[in-house]
Amino acid sequence: MAAFLARLWNGPLIHVVDIGLVALIIYRVLLLIQGTRAVQVLRGLVVLALATLIVENFLHLPTLGWILKTFWLGWAVILAVVFQPELRSFLAQLGSQRLGRVLIPQELRFIDEIIAGLREAAANRVGALIVLEQETGLRNFIATGTPINGEVTSDLLLTIFHPHTPLHDGAAILREDRLVAAGCVLPLSNAPDIARVLGTRHRAALGLTEISDAIVLVVSEETGTVSLAREGRLERDLNVEDLRERLRDLYRSLGERGLLRRRGARGSDV
Repeated sequence: MAAFLARLWNGPLIHVVDIGLVALIIYRVLLLIQGTRAVQVLRGLVVLALATLIVENFLHLPTLGWILKTFWLGWAVILAVVFQPELRSFLAQLGSQRLGRVLIPQELRFIDEIIAGLREAAANRVGALIVLEQETGLRNFIATGTPINGEVTSDLLLTIFHPHTPLHDGAAILREDRLVAAGCVLPLSNAPDIARVLGTRHRAALGLTEISDAIVLVVSEETGTVSLAREGRLERDLNVEDLRERLRDLYRSLGERGLLRRRGARGSDV
C-alpha cells in the first residue's frame, strides 16, 4: 500500500497538487490586490515583461535591452517596495488566521460588519430590517428602494437605519458583501398566527421569507431584541454571537456548493 501511494504521489498526483496550490496562491494574491492601485502596477509589470521579451528575442536593441535587463535584476526589491501595503496585509492575515481560513477563498468578513451593526442597533434600540439575498433574486423589491451598491460596513448600516434618515423605515437588501439598496418595501405577512405584539418590520420579514429563500434580520425598536426570519418562521431574542456563527456556517455551506460570488453574473439586478 505504501509503495502504491509513493508511486501515485511521484506520478501525476504530485503535479496536480503542485499546480493546484500555485493556482490557489495566485487567486488569493489577485483577491488581495483587487480594487487597489497595485492592479495598475501589476499591469505595468506585465507590459515591461512583454517588452523585454520582444526587445531581447526579436528587435535586438542593445541599449534598451540592457536597461530592461538591469531593471529585472532588482525585481524582488522593486516588488517589495511597490506592493508593501498588500504584502503587509497578506502577512497579517497569515499570522492572525488559521491556515485553512487563509487558503479557502471565502470572504466572510462582511458578516462581522453585519453583527457589529446589529449589536449597536440593539443596544440603542434602533429599528433595523436587513435582508440577505440567497438564490431567489429580489430585483422587484430592490427596485422599490434607493440603489446603494456599496460594501457592507456597520457604519453604513447604522447610518441607513438612523431614525432621522429618510431610508430608515425600509429594508436594506444585501447580496453577499454588497449593500445593494436601502429603503426597500417588503410584502407583509398575512399569517393568522402571528403574534399581535409584532410590528411592521417583523411582519415584513416574515412576508418576504414566505415567498423567497431570503434570510431577514430584524432589530426591534421597542425592545432592542434581534430576530431572524427564514422560510416563513421567526426566531426572536437571539444572541448576536450565536447568530454570527450561524451566518458563517450558512455562507460556508453556500461556498462549498459553489453558490457564492454571484455579483458578476447578477450585478445588473440593481
